[in-house]
Amino acid sequence: MGDYDEDTAFLGQTGPYFWTTFFLLNTVFVSTGFNGLYIVFVGAAPKHHCLIPDLNLTEEWRNAIIPLTIVDGEEVQSQCSRYRLDVVRNLSAEGYIPGRDVNLTSLEQEGCLDGWNYSKEIYQSNIVTEWDLVCDNQWKVPFASSTLFVGYLLGSLISGQLSDRFGRKKVIFISLAAQCFSVLLQSFSQSWRMFCVMFLFVGASQISIYISAFVLGTEVLSQTMRVIFTTLGSFLFYCIGYMTLPWIAYGIREWRTLLAVLSMTAVVYIPLWWFLPESPRWLITQGRVQEAEAIVRDAARKNKVEAPAVIFKGNEAMLPSRKYTMLDILKSKNIRCITLMCLLLWMAINIGYFGLSLNTSNLSGNPFMNCFLSATTEVPAYVVSTWLLRKCPRRVLLSSFLVIGGGVLLLIQFIPDSLQYIALALEMTGKFGFTMAFSIVYIYTAEIYPTVLRNVGMGMCSSAARIGSITAPYVIYLGTYNKVLPYILMGSLTIASSVVNFFLPETLNRVLPETVEQMQECQGLCSGQKKTKYVENGGSGRPSIRCEAKCDVPTLTP
Repeated sequence: MGDYDEDTAFLGQTGPYFWTTFFLLNTVFVSTGFNGLYIVFVGAAPKHHCLIPDLNLTEEWRNAIIPLTIVDGEEVQSQCSRYRLDVVRNLSAEGYIPGRDVNLTSLEQEGCLDGWNYSKEIYQSNIVTEWDLVCDNQWKVPFASSTLFVGYLLGSLISGQLSDRFGRKKVIFISLAAQCFSVLLQSFSQSWRMFCVMFLFVGASQISIYISAFVLGTEVLSQTMRVIFTTLGSFLFYCIGYMTLPWIAYGIREWRTLLAVLSMTAVVYIPLWWFLPESPRWLITQGRVQEAEAIVRDAARKNKVEAPAVIFKGNEAMLPSRKYTMLDILKSKNIRCITLMCLLLWMAINIGYFGLSLNTSNLSGNPFMNCFLSATTEVPAYVVSTWLLRKCPRRVLLSSFLVIGGGVLLLIQFIPDSLQYIALALEMTGKFGFTMAFSIVYIYTAEIYPTVLRNVGMGMCSSAARIGSITAPYVIYLGTYNKVLPYILMGSLTIASSVVNFFLPETLNRVLPETVEQMQECQGLCSGQKKTKYVENGGSGRPSIRCEAKCDVPTLTP
């Protein structure tokens, strides 16, 4: 089989076919934006205290039956206890006045035996209010959040194999249908356990949509359009969905209705089946060359260019290539060391990114506006990172934004409660830093690994990222003990990872390694002084950008 890019060069780099495919594919990412983080609202804990039955209590005792406790230096009503109801009832019947005739601190307390009373100022209902996921059951909320990310892990492991076997287009639409039914069934959950099980399927289907659409775009689009799609398009359209979510949640305050509405948005994607093509590259690997030619000829017609009589010459026999596995990464000390550092980076960045995303409902102010601001900060981050990646060294760039993201989180603990807007601004700055780091580390890692190990290495890093995202809800849960603990943990971990990053090899203006031997020539902690090759593009000294057939992300290559 000849080179696909050379065989289809007559299509040009842009044109109606490529732009239409670009925008239609990107609309798929919108659904992953507003179906990914609705747990921020569905799992938010509104203000609550013990429910007091309708007993014959005086107004003084009804107001005093909830003990006062100190939380973060502020005196508030206890959320998980009350004074013993039988004792209070007797004291009220005998005419005693709380605080004057009775020392309240000497009274025995008990748990919320009759349930809780929840504020409906923000949410009419959600899983917290429906299943009383507070106090001793508070751990169930971060557990539910983690099931989404466990689904991400499972989906990322199987979606690639499914799309390789059945095709990218089929897996995208099957995953869209699975996401639709999973979210819809989740809205009918009769228990917390059922909610978690369905959330697992939501996560698996959602990451499958993202990966399959991402791969289809890299394989169908031209070299120029591919760079825009992988570095900017998919991320920005995800942000559009993310920014849309808080406004949908603002209009629908009841969680079952919210999930039902979100699930039905998948219906708008049904017409795309007749407009999105299957990947010609994948069809060729399956021996379905005629179908691939039909798609390319249709693209030529839409781009108003003439296709040659024979498009895929297929006159070069494909030599059997060796299959590389995770064991090949363990064989070399250099690759082992680099992989370990990459795993730590991906894990730390994902803990910070998803931790801050999930924490928006815990911030002071309007939770809907906080979520919108958190999503909005990602837009300039993706745009700026795409521009900086063309000019700046990766190590310095990544470490700088890791320090920014982690440093501002460490500063939050010093902000007094009276200056909450400053704390909110710092958290949004931290989100900007983590988003920048998130987009940079993806391309940086792809440039470090050689072509023969790139898919394996990226797969391992993606798994580490999923472990980090699974951990993120529990990091935020630490805020129930002390509100600054999550910031200290995420900030410290991020600063430490920025130091680790300096030991990785630099990849700017350097040859993209093709073999394991070439990768070992990179400079870094795990290898000695090696040769470095620089490649000029048209005498300008600047690297050219393309995405190789074996790589799902844009990389700087000769």
